[in-house]
Amino acid sequence: MARMAAADNTSRQRMIDAAITLMRGAGLSGAGINEIVRESGAPKGSVYHFFPGGKLALVAEGLSVYAERVRDFIDAALASRTAPEDKVRALFAAFARRVEQADYLSSCAVGTVSLDLDEEVVGLHTVLSDAFASWTGCIASHFGPGDGERARSFASFVLTAMEGAYIRCRAERSKQAFIEAGEWLAAIVRPAAGRSQ
Repeated sequence: MARMAAADNTSRQRMIDAAITLMRGAGLSGAGINEIVRESGAPKGSVYHFFPGGKLALVAEGLSVYAERVRDFIDAALASRTAPEDKVRALFAAFARRVEQADYLSSCAVGTVSLDLDEEVVGLHTVLSDAFASWTGCIASHFGPGDGERARSFASFVLTAMEGAYIRCRAERSKQAFIEAGEWLAAIVRPAAGRSQ
């Protein structure tokens, strides 16, 4: 019985991971049930066994899992440095490596799915906006409690730059957009950090 439960959990996780991979590559339209089944190696019927709500339920859970992973990734990159400008550079360098390791074929799953939204999948808005809010909060927490609104606004700007850099990296097959954005944002945060001391 325990072995069967473990196998079920493994199959379910494989489907979630497959959905994430497919969404990072081609958004919601690229993460159809057939594609998820093929990518995960799970039997087609098991999708509805684990996700009675079908594709949207699977996609919503995949996006939630992805959002947590990315939040941890952001947190680790920012925590690796002390000075605000070094934190920014470390964050953008980490994403530059990430996009390069994927051979410029994968973007942010939350960003790609956001571009696919229409009236039929309006239920995903909350999952997507929660992901962006979580990442913004994480980034803001690394830039001092002195002015919470200012830190949150800066974090929102950083996130916007990251999402835009993903698009350019894929189009240009280069990590340069992340590197450039990191340098400009580091230059912005340096004087701001000096004023807050």
